[in-house]
Amino acid sequence: MAVKKIKSLRAQLAIASLGRNIKTARTKRRIPVKEFAERIGVSERTVIRLEKGDEGVSLGTLAMACLVLGEIDLISGFLDPAADDTGLLIEQQKLPKRIGRSRGASSAGPKKEKPSHCDADDDRHSDDHDDEDGVAF
Repeated sequence: MAVKKIKSLRAQLAIASLGRNIKTARTKRRIPVKEFAERIGVSERTVIRLEKGDEGVSLGTLAMACLVLGEIDLISGFLDPAADDTGLLIEQQKLPKRIGRSRGASSAGPKKEKPSHCDADDDRHSDDHDDEDGVAF
């Protein structure tokens, strides 16, 4: 019997559950252990270890088992950053609360010059500066 290297009971139970799920998927597909082992490229003993949740079975074997079962996307999508809600929340919490301007930057930006008018009365009545509502453009 293999010596347990994983100290976490939760992790051990999760691996055992994964092994049972693989066995269930294989039997539902009516794939015998011998054929499954051949298609994965491992011994029958390794398949049995995988299905019992032996933590010493390689990730490559797990990936090949998922491929044979038609579930390889579960491996490639596992902890996908775009779907990792916990990771996204942590990332969002690290965002700055507000974005300030860099030090030394002017708060008002470049100053705009106001148009100078020599004679305010002449400009106010000029057709070039006012429209019918009295708003200058």
